[in-house]
Amino acid sequence: MGAAAGRGRRAVFLDRDGVINRNVLNPATGLMEAPLTAEDFDVLPGVREALRRLQAAGYLLFVVSNQPNVAKGKSTLEDLRAIDAALRDALDAMQVRMAAVYYCLHHPEGIVQGYAGPCACRKPSPYFLRKATGEFGIDLAESWMVGDRATDVECGRAAGVRTALVGEAGAGARADWVGEDLAGATGYILKR
Repeated sequence: MGAAAGRGRRAVFLDRDGVINRNVLNPATGLMEAPLTAEDFDVLPGVREALRRLQAAGYLLFVVSNQPNVAKGKSTLEDLRAIDAALRDALDAMQVRMAAVYYCLHHPEGIVQGYAGPCACRKPSPYFLRKATGEFGIDLAESWMVGDRATDVECGRAAGVRTALVGEAGAGARADWVGEDLAGATGYILKR
């Protein structure tokens, strides 16, 4: 599937956890991770304004997120659906529309049958960016991937989009822009 160059539909692909919402402390692992319950879902400061600015500038918005908690047995599909509903409720309250939300539920070290092992859609694979290109006619050369991990940058580069890395994982990453948060990334994207 090739890039939809020249079609003029620009997009911003957003990782979810650490970009749109806060990561939370998982007591079982002692690590900051994706929320395990809808009650733990909390939008980061500045996200509402950033997403509304991108939307007003004509960018199609997408969530592209690895969600391995089901594969790892940390949560259930019902938990993931409830968290996704919390995301969608938050977006509705912000008056922000996502063109699509794509989740990879797999993990190579997963323990739940059907979700364990390799897959085509787990970032850094550009699978979902290419899927969006086919479904929405995205011009990848005019689009961005915003994430908080090196795998997000690798995904964006593999798809041919520009990349922004937010948060504290920026050391050594080869993103087009590295900074603190989505608000900063949005300012940079809109200046280009």
